[in-house]
Amino acid sequence: MPILTLSRLADLDAHRWDALVDDPQPFLRHAFLCALEDSGSVGPGTGWQPAHRLLTDDQGRERAALPLYLKQHSYGEYVFDWAWADACARAGIDYYPKLLGGVPFTPVTGPRLLGDRTAIGDLLEALTAGLDERGESGLHLNFTDPAADALMAGRDGWLERIGCQFHWRNRGYRDFQDFLDALTSRKRKQMRKEREQVAGQGIDFRWHRGDELDEAGWDFVHACYATTYAVRGQSPYLTRGFFSLLAERMPEAIRVVIARQHGRPVAMAFSLVGGGTLYGRYWGCLAEFDRLHFETCFYQGLEYAIGEGLEAFDAGAQGEHKLIRGFEPDITRSWHYLAHPGLRQAVAEFLAHERRGVLAYAEQARQALPYRQAEGSGV
Repeated sequence: MPILTLSRLADLDAHRWDALVDDPQPFLRHAFLCALEDSGSVGPGTGWQPAHRLLTDDQGRERAALPLYLKQHSYGEYVFDWAWADACARAGIDYYPKLLGGVPFTPVTGPRLLGDRTAIGDLLEALTAGLDERGESGLHLNFTDPAADALMAGRDGWLERIGCQFHWRNRGYRDFQDFLDALTSRKRKQMRKEREQVAGQGIDFRWHRGDELDEAGWDFVHACYATTYAVRGQSPYLTRGFFSLLAERMPEAIRVVIARQHGRPVAMAFSLVGGGTLYGRYWGCLAEFDRLHFETCFYQGLEYAIGEGLEAFDAGAQGEHKLIRGFEPDITRSWHYLAHPGLRQAVAEFLAHERRGVLAYAEQARQALPYRQAEGSGV
């Protein structure tokens, strides 16, 4: 069956791509991935060259697909393999370019292998068999969902890597106070104090859907987002145009909360919603305010998720500061096929050691949850 490579996802009709994505999550939708490409956030000069693969039948109908990028670096992936690249450099092995299956700048577990299970297996076999011929060091699938994990488990040559993120689950809370009542007294008092400190600075909040902000509003959102990179001396991954394109193409999935001090916008958090989950993605502040980050990125999202009856809140990839606010440890998975046999063996040994550490860390984190009676989260 023919395998097609798409350097622009826009070359495929949106309905045909989206028909392969059997998941309500927004990040694999044609609109989201094309907004990244059309805005220049990925593409030439970014180190993220779209190389999506489609496997079709004899009538040209899509049987399987993989959102794929040819990478010249490891920025923006959140499954960190810099040490692997350094080891290759010392050994005189080229680590870049490599192939990455995932969503750029989005450390969110979700579908990666799209379409018919048998056809997906054929597509993976063809891709790994051709690595040396194409001059690519390996194929990596980041933040895979359980369906992909089941397909990958035991597949010859593939290495599983686990990580740990922190996600909040709605236990049927009536309101934010009901959530606080489930916490230990000390943590409950801490959260109340933090919220009071923000309110005491004259700051209030307003939520907006994607179609409720004008271009000046998106200027502000991007300025805040870019500031989080500027303070570290870095350039932002996303261009200004990405936000306008996404607001035009999938406004129903966008949620932005803007913090205002005495009516003047000072900070924002940008989220997407889908499948009963609020996904907090980007944040930024144009000035320093005590505890504003926690309120904007966590407490506002928690309150919104409870009010909307959402099942979960994924506030991003970072760790312990979420744990003490009720976010529970979850294991994430990625899969790696490395063409060089020596590198594959060395990485396999590293991952076996790393796995023990991650599982121990997740269990230790679970013991530190702030709930009066810690509830399991299915790690």
